[in-house]
Amino acid sequence: MAAESTIEQGVRSMGHMALHYKTPDEGPVAARLLTMLGYVLTQDLVLPSGAHFYRFVVDASHRSRGDGIIYLSVLPDAQRDLMQAIHDALHVGTGHEHPAVAALRAKIDEDPEFTFHYGTLLESLEDLEQIFLALEDANANDPELKGRLKLVYNRPLPGDAEVDAWLDASPIYRSVNRYAYGKNGVQAFVETDLLSSGMLGETLMLEFDYIFPDRANHLLSVVEWQ
Repeated sequence: MAAESTIEQGVRSMGHMALHYKTPDEGPVAARLLTMLGYVLTQDLVLPSGAHFYRFVVDASHRSRGDGIIYLSVLPDAQRDLMQAIHDALHVGTGHEHPAVAALRAKIDEDPEFTFHYGTLLESLEDLEQIFLALEDANANDPELKGRLKLVYNRPLPGDAEVDAWLDASPIYRSVNRYAYGKNGVQAFVETDLLSSGMLGETLMLEFDYIFPDRANHLLSVVEWQ
């Protein structure tokens, strides 16, 4: 049983997420990727260092609000130095790399939700499909993004004939044989080395979800195992 709060409180919402791009010169490319993902740019502030500080919102309705915000800025020097020290200590990328590094990467390859990630819920399956079709093209052809995006898709656990038929006709999901930890919704993941997160700071995983309407139980409300 989940613990319940006994403190009276008003309405809350998710406020903001602070993300980092790795080097000052990659700020504009990272910002362009976020716009391709459908986030709305509301501010581009050039700092004295020349790096950009960006404010995005998840959609236009949040433009002037205090929630639904994504801040994007360059990775701070102290954090970059710490990550480099971790890489040096674990011999990352060398013939003497600590086995824990490969083990973690293998788990993330197996399950995009294994470690830190940021999820966005979309109200339209067609929007999700169009975004990820464009990302597939960019990963193959865009000079700035080619080979820098890893895309993974999860279908819901099977069993709803209408949902199964809908996805069998999807340009994204019809050939997918991976399944989420629940029913009646889809997941799409993009992992990129333009952004930094996790203990090694190598990549960031962004998740996009769609829930089929009129389903009380779905992958974001009830976790299930196959």
